Amino acid sequence: MIRKLGFFLFAGACGFAVDMGVLWLFLHFRLLDPYSARVLAIGSAMLCTYAINRTFTFGASDRKVAVEGARYGSVGIASALLNYAVYSASLISLPGISPYLALILGSGSATVFSYLGYSRFVFGSKR
Repeated sequence: MIRKLGFFLFAGACGFAVDMGVLWLFLHFRLLDPYSARVLAIGSAMLCTYAINRTFTFGASDRKVAVEGARYGSVGIASALLNYAVYSASLISLPGISPYLALILGSGSATVFSYLGYSRFVFGSKR
């Protein structure tokens, strides 16, 4: 349990770095607005965390890769929606807040939800 949680937090930290980096690139070079940039940043982070979680945190499940990936994607999308909702609400309700601080608030809010979803629904054993 502690080992899994440690690797999950490591995967989350890597995903957060990817999320922040992609967001920074789009905003720094004025390629996209903060809302559009965050969608692409979350998607990039999700790919990163899937690779780490499947390899180190939970291991491959006893499901087919396509089923596992679909389950991971469904939990990831739900988590991303929660993450994005908090991010957007922060930008809208707190004028002048940094998009990077809003990213931290959004990411933090989705961490517990995603751990429970990944550990039980995606990588947990079939029943």
